[in-house]
Amino acid sequence: MITISKNRFPKNIIDVLAVAFVAALAFFPAAPLKAQDDVQKNQMKFGRLLRLVDGYYVDSANVNDLTEKAIVHMLSELDPHSVYISKEEVDKMNEPLQGNFEGIGISFNIFKDTLLITSIIPGGPSEKVGLRAGDRILQVDGKNIAGTGLKNSDVMGMLRGDKGTTVELSVLRRNLDEMLDFTIIRDKIPIFSLDASYMLDDKTGYIKLNKFSATTTEEFTKAMVELKGQNLQNLILDLRGNGGGYLKTAIEISGQFLNANKLIVYTDGLHEPRRDYKASSGGIFKNGNLVVLVDESSASASEIVSGAIQDWDRGLIIGRRSFGKGLVQKPYFLTDGSLVRLTTAHYYTPSGRNIQKPYEHGVEEYKRDYLDRLSSGELFNADSIHLSDSLKFKTLLNGRNVYGGGGVMPDIFIPMDTSAYYRYYNRLRRTNVVYNFVLDYVDLHRADLKKQYPKFEKFNSKFEVTQNMIDSIVAQGEKDGVEKDEESLDFTIKTMKNDIKALIARDLFSINDYFKILFKEDEAILKALEVIENKERYNNLLVSVE
Repeated sequence: MITISKNRFPKNIIDVLAVAFVAALAFFPAAPLKAQDDVQKNQMKFGRLLRLVDGYYVDSANVNDLTEKAIVHMLSELDPHSVYISKEEVDKMNEPLQGNFEGIGISFNIFKDTLLITSIIPGGPSEKVGLRAGDRILQVDGKNIAGTGLKNSDVMGMLRGDKGTTVELSVLRRNLDEMLDFTIIRDKIPIFSLDASYMLDDKTGYIKLNKFSATTTEEFTKAMVELKGQNLQNLILDLRGNGGGYLKTAIEISGQFLNANKLIVYTDGLHEPRRDYKASSGGIFKNGNLVVLVDESSASASEIVSGAIQDWDRGLIIGRRSFGKGLVQKPYFLTDGSLVRLTTAHYYTPSGRNIQKPYEHGVEEYKRDYLDRLSSGELFNADSIHLSDSLKFKTLLNGRNVYGGGGVMPDIFIPMDTSAYYRYYNRLRRTNVVYNFVLDYVDLHRADLKKQYPKFEKFNSKFEVTQNMIDSIVAQGEKDGVEKDEESLDFTIKTMKNDIKALIARDLFSINDYFKILFKEDEAILKALEVIENKERYNNLLVSVE
């Protein structure tokens, strides 16, 4: 509070100050006071309605459900990303971004109505007691679970639990006549946000992030140290399909590439004044050629990173226009433990771009954006993309044209491959025919495969998917209602064989090795390699867009 002493000013000055002070009070707080009054009135109004429904409605009514539906509808009227999360969903929602959950440490699949372990998480409780990939869990705490119509949610409920608690498993292992019993003490199990990290050749490394979680910076830094030990000079950062995560993590990852005090992003909102976020001095890859891969599913934190890289002309963006989410949400808990994630600010890239796509026509229209991009041809041809000059901005060093108002536009466009010839193979995948074949094949041949290919490198160079394997998949597809399409099969057989080999590698070795095979002929990665290792072309593209 500011206090003004009457003894220090003439009376007429004091009168003028007093009038000015009263006028200021009358002018400035009127809107906030009215808003508070409106909130209080409507709070009382809604509370009375609930009491009337509860006390006088003709049939029984669930007031809790009605309240939750009212909250959901109200938030949907604000923007597409302000959402309500029930108390039951809160913990599940936090797990992927917190980077861990508590359980026994396995990956599984429900195969032929039996819980089949597909991999064991290294260092987890299951590995410590000797569970193996290929084991079938038949009983949990003495209760039979095989052949009971098991669902993924049932498995989560039985095997997850608080750290330190125990679970008893009875397991059937191939080539053994009797079941094996295990007592497992649950523990914290990591959820990794880094899918893959490896050298593509003798100079260029590749890192794929699936989200921006609490552990991403640590995972990324560790991977970069390992790659630098292998002569890393160039980096391809793959953010395709990465839907975002924590703002703090996006800032930390962006800061790995930018010099100290470079602006990464700023946020601004009606009730939140502008706040700038800048790079620190501790980045691990501030020099060296950089390419970031994005697509229509790269959102939020992915767009903060790619937007900052593009605006500072630090690297090239390759792929397709990103999702277009430029809104910041904060979690606010409600009285019963549920919460709302409320949009509190817009975020802007360093050049001042707000990349949020329009949502003034409602949530349903907003959700149709992907279909609109498909129908307009934008995902297949760069010439189909039309952006207004009013959305044009300039990069901060080289003055290249970049655009706001609906995602980050790549410097080099890579079309989506949706050839009609893939329809047959896509049906085989959607009906799980391909994946179930791989599960069965690895289960039957795991020991022989591990003996013949003890290391991934030998598997990668020597193993081949045979025509007999393809024929088995086609035959199973026909049994499951997927009619054989000879023309499509001929066109996609190379892709099929590559995908099957990648899936087998994942089950035998690691997810890192899965991506090494899966992306061997990926168009975006091949284009990134072509550009990033040609220093002259790379530098020219940072001055003009291809």
